[in-house]
Amino acid sequence: MALSKSEKRNRIHLRIRKTISGSAERPRLCVFRSNKEIYAQLVDDLNGKTLMAASSRDKDISKDANKTEAAKLVGKAIAEKATKAGVESVVFDRGGYLYHGRIKQLAEGAREGGLKF
Repeated sequence: MALSKSEKRNRIHLRIRKTISGSAERPRLCVFRSNKEIYAQLVDDLNGKTLMAASSRDKDISKDANKTEAAKLVGKAIAEKATKAGVESVVFDRGGYLYHGRIKQLAEGAREGGLKF
């Protein structure tokens, strides 16, 4: 029986998560993409805590931007929050999504904002 799209993504995400883990010094930047919105959060896996989050639903993200522009703004927003908190290096977790389109724009926005990965 063939796997659905979401089951395939979850299987890929679990494969990625076997090797990627975040700490307080170098948290994991994990991404979730829905059809309309995109979400990013910095996670400390050792303590099981979400350090900070940003999404395209935030008030500071422009509502007239298209989805790829909004993804880039979310990347810049999470980078800005991270640098204020003293985090400069992260581990990028693409969440089982292909690294192109909105995921790539979010990563480039985070790099422009000053995060290293």
